[in-house]
Amino acid sequence: MATIFVFTNRCPETIYPGVQTNTNRPAFPTTGFALPPGPDAAFPGVPAGWAGRIWARYSCATDASGSFGCASGDCATGRVECNSAGNQAPSTLAEFTLDDQGGRDFYDISNVDGFNVPVPILPYGGGQSCAAVACAANINAACPPELAARAADGSTLCCRGEYGSPDRCRPSSYSQFFKAQCPQAYSYAFDDGSGTFTCSSGGNYQILFCP
Repeated sequence: MATIFVFTNRCPETIYPGVQTNTNRPAFPTTGFALPPGPDAAFPGVPAGWAGRIWARYSCATDASGSFGCASGDCATGRVECNSAGNQAPSTLAEFTLDDQGGRDFYDISNVDGFNVPVPILPYGGGQSCAAVACAANINAACPPELAARAADGSTLCCRGEYGSPDRCRPSSYSQFFKAQCPQAYSYAFDDGSGTFTCSSGGNYQILFCP
């Protein structure tokens, strides 16, 4: 059964969601697209078994040579489409595995690669067991100075994390900062106990940027 993914942008500018599918999984209908504020973008044909990650790219532009790039979340393909490329950290990730382990969906918000914009996951149509997952905190506002990635005007563009490498598999003081800001989100690579959520397959999902 195909799953519907609805993307909503409440950020003050057009963002460019990126999508990366995990190896040996069926493909998502797109790998990257423009999403202006306001109208939703719906993808009704996401196949059972899809697994991958979704993130926001913003402060994007096309240069004089025709190469597309973003100051935050870029996938470095030079195009709006990310193809098989992943995100450049720091990026907030919405991660999914559909129709797995007894017909369940698994989903989470991850700050393992850092944080750029809040990205709640709002399930619908899958029953009462399907919980919404959100990170309501403005991590950029509270970001430790040594983790901040700054824009040209000096403002904090995003907050660095990257707690997925083997030498950081235990929670550090920085990953604990991320966890305190967003208790429902992954803050380091083995944060499964409080970071993973499940839903009976057959539900659908709204991805909301900048709620």
